[in-house]
Amino acid sequence: MADIEKIKGPASYFPSIEAKYGHPVKHWFDILRQAGDLKHMELVNLLKSAHGLGHGHANALVAYHLAKNKA
Repeated sequence: MADIEKIKGPASYFPSIEAKYGHPVKHWFDILRQAGDLKHMELVNLLKSAHGLGHGHANALVAYHLAKNKA
């Protein structure tokens, strides 16, 4: 049986985010992209206050989004 690499880091939250909030993660990345040049916690707070995400889920999405845009 082949070893399947376990997803680590922020992306490990993506399946539960999609299941809990009913949107693919692309939906949330589109919102973050449209929010413009905000700091990490400003983006987290946007997802929490305007869209009802929990802190851990919002933080995971923002961390992944910012890391990808920095690369």
